[in-house]
Amino acid sequence: MMNSIKVKFSYIVFFVLIFNTAFAFEIELPSIFSNGMVLQQGQKVPVWGTTKAHAVVEVFFAEQKKKIKADAQGNWRVDLDALKASSKSRALTITAQYNNEVTTLKLVDVLVGEVWLCSGQSNMYRPFRMLIGEAVEPKYEPIADYLRNEAATANDPLFRQFKVGQDFSVFEEKTKGRGAWSKAIPGQVNEFSGTAYFFGRELRRKLNVPVAVLSCNLGATKIEPWMPLSAYQSNERLEVIYNKELAIYSTQLATWEDAKVNATYQQTLTAWEAEVKQSELEGSRTPIKPRKPVHPSRDRQIPTTLYNAMVHPLIPFAIKGAIWYQGESNTSNFPEDYGLKLSALIENWRTAWGQDTLYFYYCQLANYKMPNEQPVGDDDGWAVLSDQMRRVLKVPNTGMAVLNDVGEAKDIHPKNKIDVGKRLSLWALNQAYGKKLVFSGPLYQNSEIKGFKIVVAFNHVGSGLMVGEKHLMNPAVPIDAPLKGFQICGKEGQWKWAKAKIISKNKIEVWHDDIQNPIEVRYAWSSNPEGANLYNKEGLPASLFKTQH
Repeated sequence: MMNSIKVKFSYIVFFVLIFNTAFAFEIELPSIFSNGMVLQQGQKVPVWGTTKAHAVVEVFFAEQKKKIKADAQGNWRVDLDALKASSKSRALTITAQYNNEVTTLKLVDVLVGEVWLCSGQSNMYRPFRMLIGEAVEPKYEPIADYLRNEAATANDPLFRQFKVGQDFSVFEEKTKGRGAWSKAIPGQVNEFSGTAYFFGRELRRKLNVPVAVLSCNLGATKIEPWMPLSAYQSNERLEVIYNKELAIYSTQLATWEDAKVNATYQQTLTAWEAEVKQSELEGSRTPIKPRKPVHPSRDRQIPTTLYNAMVHPLIPFAIKGAIWYQGESNTSNFPEDYGLKLSALIENWRTAWGQDTLYFYYCQLANYKMPNEQPVGDDDGWAVLSDQMRRVLKVPNTGMAVLNDVGEAKDIHPKNKIDVGKRLSLWALNQAYGKKLVFSGPLYQNSEIKGFKIVVAFNHVGSGLMVGEKHLMNPAVPIDAPLKGFQICGKEGQWKWAKAKIISKNKIEVWHDDIQNPIEVRYAWSSNPEGANLYNKEGLPASLFKTQH
């Protein structure tokens, strides 16, 4: 009898445990709050999530305790006071209490240091596992060798990456997101963005604190999907663009029929298979397999979709700033509007994060495609967009890495991400961290017509202007050669390659023997300005420019 009672009591206890476990409330956090994360030093650190409505939430970290009551929807947020950098692995603990029920969540291996958002398209996304492949042209293979060695030997557990998972959302601003933390150690480093890695590596070396990069990017994307709705609403022209794109999207959504799309694709696939067989018989090149159409909601180019799904879940996670490498996909999509769009993105990201001085550094496009023998017109999308980027520098706390000497004519994804990351880091080290160093190459300041010559003045000349040459990853060195890459035109509007000469620390005179009344000068105005060789003596290249607006 006694044994029977004990057995029944055991079943009752077991049932109660199962019942409590099944119905215990949870603490849910955005995916970025997980083991191995890095928190930003020197500023308030928001911690937020959801739990049972009206539960009392307490957050414990670094001898701080913050307490708040969740609202009627279960949302809560606390702000930790500014933290000091620390490489000590610590735990962040969150408890939620409602009546007599308590739920606890513990995140371990948490560091404090510098955190940067790294966003854009494929040249920001490109991870080590893709960069270490064979170079398109053999002359760039030494860079690939360097990258392979770096991937094999990287061993810095205080340098970490949060890789945001690909997602789309045209209308809803998502809050949880997807992603995972990793460390710059063998194996895990293969998923690090190359650009972000070499940017972060420089910060690690110069600041000697933990560094985290939040890798939030997606290949072959225009700037439009990364812009929040507020950015479009801030400008009449941008609002017109948004409404037009959304009208097209709505039509695609309304007319989409899975069965019809699949049937059409099967027909296309059958035709392709026949072409493959024919190419095998003829020994010709195998045709590329057609891609299956994706549902309109998965279209990566729809305005706001990537901001809503990939960026918004990170907000307001404390960050120092952002780096941006994007633009290639906009070179044939109204490149003259790129400055307007990028400025709106910057200003509205800052508003979303509640950080008016959020540092924002971006990459001017690298040289690409075969160089042109004759001066190109003002309709060269690559040059127009790159010049738009230069003009965005008027936005405070921004910076631009000039890359017209590290690209590859035959590869839109150049191997040299080492100089890309380093040049971005120079802006950050100077502006964000107060390091005294030369952080930019020469930038156009103003010009003056003097007879048959135009005198161009530059800022950011460092120790002075020089004619330079850069080989692979090596620093640029001075050479005894004429300046190249300058163009000049007269009143007739015909552009000609120009002669140019450095006449002072920060000035150059430009002329052409057959143009007596010049009106405008351009420099490096091409998708691949091969031979352009204006640098400052610190080895940083000059940006392309035109002297008239």
